[in-house]
Amino acid sequence: MLINIITIVMISSSEVNSPSLFQSIIKLLRWDKPAGRLILMIPALWAVFFASMGKPPLVLVGIIILGSLATSAAGCVINDLWDRNIDNQVERTKKRPLASRALSVKVGIIVFIISLTCAAGLAFYLNSLSFWLCVASVPVIICYPLAKRVFPIPQLVLSIAWGFAVLISWSAVTGNLTFNTWVLWGATITWTMGFDTIYAMADKPDDLKMGINSSAIFFGDFVEDAVGLFFALTAGLFAYLGSFNNFNLFFGVTWAIAVIMWVAQYLALQKSNQESVNYGQIFSQNVWIGFILLLGIIFGIR
Repeated sequence: MLINIITIVMISSSEVNSPSLFQSIIKLLRWDKPAGRLILMIPALWAVFFASMGKPPLVLVGIIILGSLATSAAGCVINDLWDRNIDNQVERTKKRPLASRALSVKVGIIVFIISLTCAAGLAFYLNSLSFWLCVASVPVIICYPLAKRVFPIPQLVLSIAWGFAVLISWSAVTGNLTFNTWVLWGATITWTMGFDTIYAMADKPDDLKMGINSSAIFFGDFVEDAVGLFFALTAGLFAYLGSFNNFNLFFGVTWAIAVIMWVAQYLALQKSNQESVNYGQIFSQNVWIGFILLLGIIFGIR
């Protein structure tokens, strides 16, 4: 990833003297906000440890981690390129480097190409099924930012993009996709719908003003219940995986902790004074939930 920054600095000579260039690229890649990077990595790690019965090759784990970082970096940049004239009208995003014009579109495109190239290079280490799943994920990643303009629930498109992390990682271990793969994929879809709808709730006033779609707007007065339903479905799918794969008690404990945290989040969203709800904090809590469930998978497989 450091190669990304070095290359951009060398290519973009017109901006190289800017003292904030390095910081702006870090912000463009969202490396200053690790929660969003980790939350993509988690489903990939769920899959690689589950498919390998808790003992994946360390080299493969490294490739999965680096691949998720490169892919999420590319996703962040293409999102900001598409939305640079929208983000500058939203309070939460108006200071993003492309929206604020701290970086040029040229630099953004260079960062995107290099990030995607890094991800592609890592994909060549995988088997053919995993490689082609990586290829299939690219159009979804590129088109996701456009979904909010034409599709009423753009978070579903993001969830499908997130789901590729499970399919790619699982097939990288086994060379195929099983019923368990699709159950874990489903859990990833519903979990992502839950936490990203929470994320969208923070932007709802701005999105309404600009006519941008989101799941927070689509579900309207029932948005909190929709989030609760998504988390309940996630819990149910994980319960199925644990039960029918004979996971031990440790997994049951981690599952119970995750459920308690999801219930607490649902109750927090039910507050009558929505301005007091810290949506960013609730979103970040899901990173911890994801890692708790990951520990359950690693140490819960018999």
